[in-house]
Amino acid sequence: MNEEENDVQDEQEDGELYEHIRVVVDPGQSLLRIDKFLINHTKNATRSKVQQSIENGNVLVNDKPIKSNYKVKPNDVITVVFAHPPRVLELIPENIPIDIVYEDDDLVIVNKQAGIVVHPGYGNYTGTLVNALVYHFQNLPEQIANSKAKEKSTSTNEPNQRPGLVHRLDKNTTGIMVIAKSEIAMVKLAKDFFDRNMDRKYVALVWGDFQEDEGTVIGNVGRHLKDRKKMDVFPPDSEFGKHAVTHYKVLERFGYVTLIECKLETGRTHQIRAHMQHIGHSLFNDDTYGGDRVLKGTTFAKYKQFVENCFTLLPRHALHAKSLGFTHPVTGKYVHFDSDLPEDMMAVIAKWRGYATSNSLEE
Repeated sequence: MNEEENDVQDEQEDGELYEHIRVVVDPGQSLLRIDKFLINHTKNATRSKVQQSIENGNVLVNDKPIKSNYKVKPNDVITVVFAHPPRVLELIPENIPIDIVYEDDDLVIVNKQAGIVVHPGYGNYTGTLVNALVYHFQNLPEQIANSKAKEKSTSTNEPNQRPGLVHRLDKNTTGIMVIAKSEIAMVKLAKDFFDRNMDRKYVALVWGDFQEDEGTVIGNVGRHLKDRKKMDVFPPDSEFGKHAVTHYKVLERFGYVTLIECKLETGRTHQIRAHMQHIGHSLFNDDTYGGDRVLKGTTFAKYKQFVENCFTLLPRHALHAKSLGFTHPVTGKYVHFDSDLPEDMMAVIAKWRGYATSNSLEE
């Protein structure tokens, strides 16, 4: 949310106002201050910028300027307006290599590499998977948003169209993704994700050992109330976040870290990363959720050096989308795609396996 110096009356005299963000408040929304509400519903917003925008008259409720102590009510229409038009992003095709696992007339399965953002957005306008997709594939279907989604906030820093995308992975998460190549595939795959009819399994290396061999984490996942760059876990009955369920089971124990498989029942942003931190098992080298430091183990220098060497081998969080199974949108047959762990994760797992079995480091 941008800060503006002119108030809304001055802008109306100077020229047209442009709608940047529009939010229709849910019918079940409880009374909540407008600044808190906008922080919870707007990406990359800070409290100071939201309050400044309100003071400048750039935040309207039901087409009228309000004060920062205004409390939103069910069905309020909130808009953020400025004198300049929203930034229009041109989706530029880029010749970026894609690891294609499978392809037919309706879909393509890719094995996403680490370090690549899935779609253009704030701070990442080029070099994304979508830029690569529009280069390698012609006439990809546009993302179809339902009417409720269209009523929610629209960020000026993100394009509305994400050709071929029905789901996404974090920048530093590797693994299997399905891309729609036809309109029918786009519609049916998007519905399958929404209806949770996808079999998605991830492999993660996390800090700590588990008392049990398997378990389930249930907790709403939503934007962190103080740090907008990360997600947080809230009670299932909380007004914050969305319902999220992660099933996990232990694959291999290394003492201070554990290799686990996660099966998603829902697909929230950073779900596995936030859920694992919530239960005290942050992903190994996850700099957003506290896994990029020694969380378990000894205080000896050799052990710390061992962990640092592992961080160097795996300069990202240890999470891989291992497999994806679903009903083919056209043939109606069940298809399943699997992928090998990337070399950086395999190298670190091998080091921990060697440490756990030989216990060669002095402690």
